[in-house]
Amino acid sequence: MKRKHKIYSRPKRPFDKVRIEEEAKIKEEFGLKNKREIWKADAKIASMREKAKKLISANESEKEAFFKRLKKMGFNVNSIGDVLSLDKRDYLKRRLQTILVEKKLANTPKSARQLITHKKVLINGNSINAPSYIVPVEFENKISLREQKVKNKIKKEVSAEAEAETE
Repeated sequence: MKRKHKIYSRPKRPFDKVRIEEEAKIKEEFGLKNKREIWKADAKIASMREKAKKLISANESEKEAFFKRLKKMGFNVNSIGDVLSLDKRDYLKRRLQTILVEKKLANTPKSARQLITHKKVLINGNSINAPSYIVPVEFENKISLREQKVKNKIKKEVSAEAEAETE
């Protein structure tokens, strides 16, 4: 079995007051569990930037393939400069948790996170239980909430009792 490596790195200065306050605002805004999720988003954006830097000298077909992959993920990029200007907030906006709040399927990011972890959210008919799931653009309109079976059973029982009483 291959060893799983970290997908983020800790900040160089652990007690930088400005960074801590900024991360606290981001954590609250996007309803994140901890600051590690911010660092993971930072690492993903950094890897995208590294790939873009390597593609500066590559041919146009490779650049277009890279831009196409990023556009499928939901990033509006048309040039290497656009990729280099991406921010962790752009990445966090593409998370399933954030998109549920934008689409008004959940009132707050925390409630969206709870719905996702309890497997109440379906994407294209599949249950997703990871709030950090990056939603591709093609599935953005196929997000729905699972129907609550218990309430439906209760409604059926109540309607059956009402029909029995009327007869």
